[in-house]
Amino acid sequence: MKISEALFAGSSTRISEKPKQKFPEFAFIGRSNVGKSSLINMLCNNHKLAQTSGTPGKTRLVNHYLINREWYLVDLPGYGYAKISKAGKQKLEQVIRNYINFSEEMHLLFVLIDLRHDIGKTDMDFLFELGQGGIPFAIIFTKADKLGRDSREAQLERNRKALLEYWEELPPTFVSSSQTGLGREEILDYIGSLLEK
Repeated sequence: MKISEALFAGSSTRISEKPKQKFPEFAFIGRSNVGKSSLINMLCNNHKLAQTSGTPGKTRLVNHYLINREWYLVDLPGYGYAKISKAGKQKLEQVIRNYINFSEEMHLLFVLIDLRHDIGKTDMDFLFELGQGGIPFAIIFTKADKLGRDSREAQLERNRKALLEYWEELPPTFVSSSQTGLGREEILDYIGSLLEK
């Protein structure tokens, strides 16, 4: 799939505030500072589309981007340890859960995990929650360019084994780098294949 147009369509904190025009939605989420905004910009070939920041927890709203006037790419707030108050964290969690659990247009949730590290408890707990809720998801391992080829393969294998301790079958997984463009075609082609169903 080729992205020829990506337009900001609006921000929301509740389902009722989503863009009125309905299209299939593919949402992206991850722990704070996992490289989500950079990945979105890389996918859309527009480095100014999603706001990137060295400060974790920058995204506080659900942001919709209309792609090729046929589907939405949805940028969700990060989960985890952003440096915000307890009340702020609870509010963000409500925004995330409200969207994930109640958006009828969401086809798939891409969960971003930093490939440089083993899958941590925060990520695993979030994946469990998705599994228990029957939420369709795929995993994108980010920042692959930060590892050499052998280290990357070894880390991928460790992460696969960790997931297989709890799942009989792995969800669709992708390896990406916003710096090199790795994974871009595979992720977009997968979205394209789901749109055709």
